[in-house]
Amino acid sequence: MQQSKGFKIGIQKLGNSLSSMVLPNIGAFIAWGLITALFIPTGWFPSKTLAALVDPTVKYLLPLLIGYTGGKLLHDHRGGVVGAIATMGIIIGTDIPMFLGAMIMGPIGGYAIKKVDSVIQDKVKPGFEMLIDNFSAGILGGLLAIVSFLGVGPLVDILSNVLATGVEWMIHTGILPLASIFIESGKILFLNNAINHGVLTPLGIEQVRQYGKSVLFLLEANPGPGMGVLLAYCIFGKGMAKRSAPGAAIIHFFGGIHEIYFPYILMKPFLFIAVILGGASGVFTFVLLQGGLLAPASPGSIIAILAVTPHSLGNYIANIAGVCVATAVSFTSSMLILKWSKGEEEDLQKATKQMEGMKGKKSRTASMLTSDAIVDQVMFDPSNVKKVVFACDAGMGSSAMGASILRKKVKQAGLSVTVTNTAISAIPNDAQVVVTQEELTPRAKQKAPNAYHVSVDNFLATPKYDALVDQLKNGEQHIQERQDIEAVQHPKGNILLKKNVFLNQSFTTKEEAIVFAGQILVDGGYVKESYIDAMIARDKLTSTFVGNGVAIPHGTDEAKKDILASGVTIIQVPEGVDFDGNEVRLLFGIAGKDGTHLNILSDIAIACTEKENVEKMVNAKTVDELLSYIGDLNEKKETNVPESLL
Repeated sequence: MQQSKGFKIGIQKLGNSLSSMVLPNIGAFIAWGLITALFIPTGWFPSKTLAALVDPTVKYLLPLLIGYTGGKLLHDHRGGVVGAIATMGIIIGTDIPMFLGAMIMGPIGGYAIKKVDSVIQDKVKPGFEMLIDNFSAGILGGLLAIVSFLGVGPLVDILSNVLATGVEWMIHTGILPLASIFIESGKILFLNNAINHGVLTPLGIEQVRQYGKSVLFLLEANPGPGMGVLLAYCIFGKGMAKRSAPGAAIIHFFGGIHEIYFPYILMKPFLFIAVILGGASGVFTFVLLQGGLLAPASPGSIIAILAVTPHSLGNYIANIAGVCVATAVSFTSSMLILKWSKGEEEDLQKATKQMEGMKGKKSRTASMLTSDAIVDQVMFDPSNVKKVVFACDAGMGSSAMGASILRKKVKQAGLSVTVTNTAISAIPNDAQVVVTQEELTPRAKQKAPNAYHVSVDNFLATPKYDALVDQLKNGEQHIQERQDIEAVQHPKGNILLKKNVFLNQSFTTKEEAIVFAGQILVDGGYVKESYIDAMIARDKLTSTFVGNGVAIPHGTDEAKKDILASGVTIIQVPEGVDFDGNEVRLLFGIAGKDGTHLNILSDIAIACTEKENVEKMVNAKTVDELLSYIGDLNEKKETNVPESLL
C-alpha cells in the first residue's frame, strides 16, 4: 500500500516536472502552429518565404525554450542559461525536434550549475564574483553540450523513434482508441498536463513534420468526454451538482479548463467508464476520418482545437465529428449511470475535496471566515498593491479560474489592480500579493518570500476573494494570521442563515447525515473540524433523535472548546434517513456557545412539537417557506427548552 502510494506520488511529481517545462512556453508552440497553419503549402495563405520559419522554430526555438525553462526551475536564470547550452548540444546532434532531450538536459544543466555554485559561493574573493559566475556557467554549459551531443542525443533519438514507432503501430493496427483507458483515467489523477505536453506533444510534433498533422494532439485535449458528463448532470443530476453543471460546461468546453469536471467524475466513480468510452469513440472517429491538428490545443477548448486544425474542410469535419461523437457517447453512458444511481444527492463539495486529495494534497477544510482570509505575517500596505498573482502547479488550470473570478471582483470594486495567473515556479518578482490553494502556499512562499500570501481552500467558491478585495479597498495596514480563531464572533442574527438551510437532501446512513450537518457548521466558521467527530460520538452515546421525525445532532460536552460561535443548520430529508430504527426527515445541526443559540433553539422546539408543523417543513419547497414555520427567529422567547435538545 505504501509502495503504491509512493509510486503514485512519484508519477505525479514527474508529471508536474514535465508539464512545468512545456506549459510556460505554450505560447511559442501555438505561434509555431499558427505559422504552420497559415504559410505551409497547404495552409490558409501559402508562402514559401514565410514557411521557412516553420522548421527552425520547431527544431531550435522550442527545444531551447524547454531546456531553458527546465534549468530555470532548478536554479533561476543561471540554471536556465546552462540548461539551454546543454540542450543546444543535443539539438545539433540529432535530426528530429529534441523535446524529450531538452526535458532531460535542461534540468541536468540547472542542477549541475546549482551544485557548482553551492561549492564555490563562499570561496570567491571579493571583486571576482562576476568573472567566476560567467566562466563557471560557460565551462559547465560547454561540457554538458559536448556530452549531450556525443552521448545523450543519440540515445534520446533511439527512444523517440521507438515511441514514435509504437504510436504508429497503434494507429495502423486500430488500437489507438485503447489509449483512452490510460489517458482519461490519468487526467482525473491530474496527470493531464504530463500526458499531453510531456509525452503526446513531442511525438505529435514529429508526426506534423512528417505528415503535416497529428492525431496525438487530440487524444487528451478533446473536450468531448468531459462535456458529455457535464451535460448529463445538467439534465439528470441533482442538487448543487445539477445547478453548477451548466456553468462548468461552458468553462470546460469554451475555456478548455478540463479540471473543472473532475469533481463530477469523483462524485460517481462509475463515470470513469463514461469518459473512457467517450474518449475511445472520439479517437476512433479521429483516426477513421483522418483528423489531426498542426500543434497542441492548449487549453483543450473547442476554440483552440479549431484554431490549429489544418486548413481543409475534411479536417474540420473530422475534428468536429470526433468531439461530437465523444460528447454523445459520454453523455449517453453518463445518463445511464446517473439514472442507475438511485437519485442519491451528489456531494460536489466532498468530491472537490477528494479531487484536491487526488492532486497530492491533504484534505483539509478551511475553518476561517472572511476576516481570517489573509494567512501571512508579512506587513503590507493594501493601498499600494498594484499586482495580484494567482498561482497553481502548472499555471493554466485552477489558477486561471481563480484569477478570472478574482479579476471580476476587483473590477467590480473599482480597483486599479492587475490580476494574473501563473505556475508557482514562475511567480514574478514584482508580485505583491500571491493567491494559492492552501497546500501550495508553502511552496509559493519559498518562491516569493516578500509577497503577501493568501490561501484558499476552493478555487471556485471561497469568501476569501471577497475578504482580499475588501482589504485592498479599505486600505488596512496590517492583517495577521490568527492561529487561535476563538475570536471569531458572528452577529446575533447570523446564528441561522438562509445559506445554511438545505432542501431535498438524501443520505444512506445517519453518520453521513451528521457529517453533512457538521461540515456546514465547519464551513460557516461556527466550529472547528474536530467538532464533527464529537457530533458522531454524541449520537453514539445517546441518539439525537428527539421524535416527530426530527434529530438534533450536536457535539459532546467536551467538544464545547471546539465551538467558535453559535450556529444552526437545517437539513430537509424528504425520503428520510434511519436513526437507530427511527425515521428522521428533518435535521437541526447545533453548535451553541455561551447560550446565544437558546432563543432559536426554543423556536425550533416549539415548531417541532406539532407533527403537522414538521410535515410542513419537510414538504416546504423554498427556504423561506421552511423558515416561516419556525417563527420569528430574532424574537427573544421565554419558553423553556427541553433538556434533550441541549
